[in-house]
Amino acid sequence: AGPGLSIAAVRPAPGQGDTTRVMFSDPGFGPSEHRALFVDPVSGEIRGDMKVYGTSGVLPLRTWIDQLHRGLLLGDIGRIYSELAASWLWVAALGGLTLWAVRRRRQSRERGNVRRWHSTTGVWLLLGLLFFSATGLTWSQYAGDNIGVLRAYYGWSTPSVATSLGKSGATPMQMPMDEHAEHHMHMAASAQAFVLDPALFDRVLARARVEHIDAAKVEIRPSASNDKAWVVSEIDRSWPTHVDAVSINPHTLDVVDHVRFSEYSLPAKLTRWGIDAHMGVLLGLVNQWVLVVFASGLAAMVVMGYVMWWRRRPTLSLARKQQATLLNLWRSLSPGVRWTTILTALLIGFALPVLGVSLLGFIVLDALLGYRRAARRFVESKA
Repeated sequence: AGPGLSIAAVRPAPGQGDTTRVMFSDPGFGPSEHRALFVDPVSGEIRGDMKVYGTSGVLPLRTWIDQLHRGLLLGDIGRIYSELAASWLWVAALGGLTLWAVRRRRQSRERGNVRRWHSTTGVWLLLGLLFFSATGLTWSQYAGDNIGVLRAYYGWSTPSVATSLGKSGATPMQMPMDEHAEHHMHMAASAQAFVLDPALFDRVLARARVEHIDAAKVEIRPSASNDKAWVVSEIDRSWPTHVDAVSINPHTLDVVDHVRFSEYSLPAKLTRWGIDAHMGVLLGLVNQWVLVVFASGLAAMVVMGYVMWWRRRPTLSLARKQQATLLNLWRSLSPGVRWTTILTALLIGFALPVLGVSLLGFIVLDALLGYRRAARRFVESKA
C-alpha cells in the first residue's frame, strides 16, 4: 500500500464474489479517514483503492452526504448549526402539539388551509421528530458530551472489549464503546512497531469463530503494540443486530475478553438500535423509506411554517401597535410560574448548551426590539 502506512483493520469478504477490504491509516488523511484496498480473496488482485470514512467504511459519495448531514460541510460551525436544529426540534414539536390541542376545535372548521395541513402533518410526524431529535443529540458536540456523562454515571454506556494484555492474572479494564464510531473512527495512525504476519489474521479470525463471532460481516483490528490484544468485531448492524466482539492475544490465541450484545443493558441496546435506525441501517430499505417520508414531511412543514409567517408578517401599521413579545408574556405570568420557568430553562440550558445560549440570545434580541419600539412610541408621543 505504501511506506509508512499501518494496517488499521481488515474486513474479510462476507460472501462469495465479495472483496476483502484492507484499511490503512494514512497520516495525510483527515480524522476518521482511511485508505482502503479492495482485494479479491481468491486471486489476490486489487479491485479498488480509495478513501473510506468511519467504522462503516463508507465510500467518498456517502462520506460527502454524511458530512453534509452532520455539519453542512462547514466544519465546527456546521456542527453547531446542526446541534442547534436538533436542540430545538423537540421544543418545536411539543410546542406545536400544545398549540394543536388548544386550537383543534377551531381548526376542525378550517378545512384546506395551510395551518390545518401544517398541524395535521406535525401530529402524524410527532414521534419521529422526537426520535430524530433525541438520537441526533447523542452525537452532537456539546449536548452529546453531557449525554455521555449521564449514561456513564448510570452505567448505561456500551461496553467494549478490554485489549490490555498486562500482567498474567490481571483483570482487564473495560472502557465504554462509542456507538457513533460510524461517524468518527479513531485508529492508530502510526505504523505498527512490528511486522504483521498475514496468516495471523486467519488464525485470529478462526479463534474468534470458535467464540461464536458468527456474523458474515466482521472486522479484524490488529494491535499497534505487542502488549495489546487484537479485536474481532461483528459489524452487521441490521436487524437482528450482530455487534459482538472478542479480543484475542495474538501470541497465544487466548481470549482476553468477550462482549456480547445479548448482555448489553437495556439502555445500551436502545441506544444502539436508535442510532442504527437514525442512520437507516437497522431495517434496511424499509428503514430508509421511512426516513425519506419523515424528512420530506419535516421539509414540507418548514415551508408551510414560512408561508403562515409571511401571511401574518408584521406590516408597517401593525408594527406601530403593541405586539406580544417574550417579555410581555413574561410579565403576565404569576411569580410561581416564573420561577418554575427559570429553573426549567436553566436545567435544560445546562444539559443542552447550544439551546441554552440560543434561548438567551432570543431573550436579549426580544428585549432590544421591545426597547426600540418603546423608544419609537415615546418619540412619536412628543412629536
